[in-house]
This record gives sequence, C-alpha cells and structure tokens, in this order.
Amino acid sequence: MKRRRKHGCLAAVAVAAAAYAAAGRGQAPDARMAEIEQGRQVYEYWCGTCHGPGLGLPGFGALPGTHQLRLKYRGTDIPAVLDERADLVPEFIKVVVRQGVSFMPQFRKTEISDTELDALAAYLTRNNSDAP
Repeated sequence: MKRRRKHGCLAAVAVAAAAYAAAGRGQAPDARMAEIEQGRQVYEYWCGTCHGPGLGLPGFGALPGTHQLRLKYRGTDIPAVLDERADLVPEFIKVVVRQGVSFMPQFRKTEISDTELDALAAYLTRNNSDAP
C-alpha cells in the first residue's frame, strides 16, 4: 500500500512539473521577470527569516528552516537554502506554504495571497533546468 502511494505521488509530481513547464513558457519574458521579482520580495519578507543563508541562534550555523533542511538533506547535493534549489515544483511549494510542515506554520491567504504565492513559486523555481 505504501509503495503504491509513493509511486502515485511521484507520478502526480511529474505531471504537475510538466504542466508547469508548458504553462510558464507562454509567459512574456518581462512579465515572468516581474513575477519573479515579486516572488523574491515575498520570499525575503515571509520566508528568508527562517530559510535564508544567515546565521541562526548560538550553537546553530544556520537559520531554523535552513538548519532543518541541512539535516534532512545531509549527504546529498541538495542545498539547504531554499532559493538556491533547482528541484522545487510549484504545486509542492504551494501545498507546503498553505498547509505548513513540521514546525513551519501554514500561511493564510490574508498573509500570502494566491497571486503572491504564484510569484513565490515562480521565484523558487527560477533555477530549475526546465524553467521558462
């Protein structure tokens, strides 16, 4: 059962990534750059305080979210700082932001609007090899 669920999730992520890549290519370059810039601002305001590259509390070499991701991805080439990643999928970003995960809180639409969330997803996926 667990194996079937895992394969189903992987298939859903692959389909979502393909749909995102196809949809993003139709966007004008100036509009895409404006959306990415808006996403950068959202990231710096809401996300960077936990997931940025800065130092954390004494005894920790990174901010809380970055520290947790460094532990999670230890032994891999996956960067702990979110805006350095090149493997994030927009749908995954949106689910994590809206629902939260572990110690990360959820963010309501009154905090990060749907438009801002789309921009955040564009910013965090700008490094992907299939990004428009």
